Amino acid sequence: MPTHPFETVLYQKCGPVAHVVLNRPNVINAFNVQMRDDLSEVLAAIRWDSDVRVLLLRGAGERGFCAGADLTEFGTAPSQMAARQARWERDIFGDLRDLKIPTVAAMHGHVVGSGVELALLCDIRIAANNAVFSMPETYYGLIAAAGGTQLLRMAIGQGRALHMLLTGKSIGASEAHDIGLVQRVVLPTELETESEKIVRKLGSNDPRLLAATKTALAAARDLSLLDGLARERRLSIMLDRISEAIEHTSEHGTH
Repeated sequence: MPTHPFETVLYQKCGPVAHVVLNRPNVINAFNVQMRDDLSEVLAAIRWDSDVRVLLLRGAGERGFCAGADLTEFGTAPSQMAARQARWERDIFGDLRDLKIPTVAAMHGHVVGSGVELALLCDIRIAANNAVFSMPETYYGLIAAAGGTQLLRMAIGQGRALHMLLTGKSIGASEAHDIGLVQRVVLPTELETESEKIVRKLGSNDPRLLAATKTALAAARDLSLLDGLARERRLSIMLDRISEAIEHTSEHGTH
């Protein structure tokens, strides 16, 4: 299991699974510029590694997955604007969204602001029952600008999204599951085991099939139903042809 050293992120590869851990536990893995840079390098490495078939994203320490932006770095208006500019210039949120492999977020404790946005960009979200989710940006005079306004609406509906975004309301894991913010809730002691089960199962699947499924679903965000169904059909035909070509090659090789 080779390890890639970064200042704020742990990255390990175990077979087809890329393990990415936000690693600033003393500040509940608060998101700063260094973490942005480290995640950018990690996601690039994953994107170009054909051996990686699934990504598991977690947070180090017992206190939480991610406490959002590091206020010691983003605490004044000029630094907030500078941080936002840096974020847009190096779009790790877009990099995570555009990965062709399945992505799984395993969350516990505090999941705040940018932490919620990172999780929303993952395909599957599993939470310990001690997880608490909040989007407090309006309290600091900000708008959730790493996809939060769009992704939260898509996940839980406009009314609930507006309630969370406008009021900064915190919700527990059970409510998060009920409204669709997470797909599964487990005991804190089971979070690592259960998330590992999910990524191992995903990692055993044909990566072409998983990538095609993600592509078809992503198209649904921007296409009409008819166009989305047409895209789905084209992807299905493409996969069938790839499978036929592989079978033909295999049969030809036996002669």
